[in-house]
Amino acid sequence: MKKFLCVLALILPAAAAELPNILWITSEDNSAHWIGCYGNPQASTPRIDKLAEGGLRFTRAYSNGPVCAVARSTILMGAYAPTMGTQHMRSRHPIPTSFRPYVSYLREAGYYCTNNSKTDYNFLGDDAALWDECSGKAHYRNRPEGKPFIAVFNLTGTHESKLFASKAKKKQGQTRLKPDEVVLPPSQPDLPEMREDTVIYHDLITGMDKQVGKLLDELEQAGLADDTIIFYHSDHGGAMARGKRYLQDSGVRVPMIVHLPEKWRHLAPFKPGSSVEEPIAFVDLAPTVLSIAGIATPKSMQGRAFLGSHRAAPREFEFLFADRFEDTPGMRRGITDGKFKYIRCFSPHLPGAPYSSYPMKHSSWKAWQEAASEGKLKGYHYDIWQTPQPVELLFDLQADPWEIRNLAGDPEHSGRLATMRERLRKQMVETHDTGVVPEDMWEELAKDGTIHAVVRAEGFDHAGLVNLAFDATTSGDALPDSVRLAFSSKLPAARYWAATACLIRGKSAASAVEDLERLSSDPLKPVSEAAKAALASIRK
Repeated sequence: MKKFLCVLALILPAAAAELPNILWITSEDNSAHWIGCYGNPQASTPRIDKLAEGGLRFTRAYSNGPVCAVARSTILMGAYAPTMGTQHMRSRHPIPTSFRPYVSYLREAGYYCTNNSKTDYNFLGDDAALWDECSGKAHYRNRPEGKPFIAVFNLTGTHESKLFASKAKKKQGQTRLKPDEVVLPPSQPDLPEMREDTVIYHDLITGMDKQVGKLLDELEQAGLADDTIIFYHSDHGGAMARGKRYLQDSGVRVPMIVHLPEKWRHLAPFKPGSSVEEPIAFVDLAPTVLSIAGIATPKSMQGRAFLGSHRAAPREFEFLFADRFEDTPGMRRGITDGKFKYIRCFSPHLPGAPYSSYPMKHSSWKAWQEAASEGKLKGYHYDIWQTPQPVELLFDLQADPWEIRNLAGDPEHSGRLATMRERLRKQMVETHDTGVVPEDMWEELAKDGTIHAVVRAEGFDHAGLVNLAFDATTSGDALPDSVRLAFSSKLPAARYWAATACLIRGKSAASAVEDLERLSSDPLKPVSEAAKAALASIRK
């Protein structure tokens, strides 16, 4: 009997008492530079800074997508949003059942899983049903006795809506810092409204830090601190101008602090108090929490565990993506190794700001737009509002951390540009990036299925479509041969990119007028609209 029990212990999941608890704290819309321990001397974030002193402070942590619902779908499934078809803000497209949330695996392993309380996972389904508890009252204290827990708390006090002019006006003149003493990043113009919103946001960050402290105190008072691994991160960058929705670090580089009590320090290869330069991204969070619980990374997950028993080696580059935000279309992709970043704009005919009408309720964003339109700004601060936008951006993140000097046209960096361009192309092919198919086509093409299945179907040349998207947006007046062939393609998305190539080139695409006139009657609306817009740009 004794021998039987020993064998049974080897094949069953670890007992509840042998699994660490996980307290997961997320704040909204604040990039890493807002936190004191990430180098901001004007920040007042003592509780987060203290957590970092005894924990692991990841200095190259990225939200793959710079907006909330897209980021959460990536976190939940451990898969890139463009692979699943969840990259458009609040789209709710269906995804295959082969993608399972990390919560399901943890519940099967005996965890009590609570979410307080943000969902908005950006795919079809019942978000709250994934959890044991999901509400504003959800808490680990409600778990059955002896059960390990993962408890997610989402702090909304730093959301961009807190800076809407109607709310921010009430706080003016009552801030910890004065507008004339605040330091603005070079990515933002020095305007009074920018300074006012910045000092207000500093106070919102301080308030969020106190909320973090309250959650940490609750854990200590419950006698659970020694048994609980703590994660703190923001959901992406923001909320100030050129933060959220941008693939620059102000939009995607997040604070990420992990504290492991002594009992669980063997799950990390880094010493407590370390600043970890190893790049990580949100796609890695699901595999990591599963690894902490002793669970191997499922095949459907594209991330890698950076802690725990199933830790995997770092990637060379992190994949970044941005598509439609609320009412504003567009498609951008990027990669970074934490030292350099390459961004490709697949919709350069659209302005670089704003990427949504939503943040224009900020006095600072509105003032920036007005100053640019009145000719009061120059250089980067003016150019971001203009069309066309550069197709390629290359930044040296060490020499230019605010990413305002584009090196894509610098001959000295031509080799790096070519290498990173090709790596991005390969990334999009390997992950079956669904973004190369216009969102307005998805329902027609997928029918009762998913866009994930469409781009993998036999006869669907996804790699060719990625190459075509690159060719369509390649600089130069002449239409590439691949684009000319695509005018007659059986793939509607290929015809779309052919028309878009002409829209981008304007009058230089005059030789394609006959093809565009034919496509202007295409049965797929995205194709016909792109063709009509291209004809208008040629004839104006």
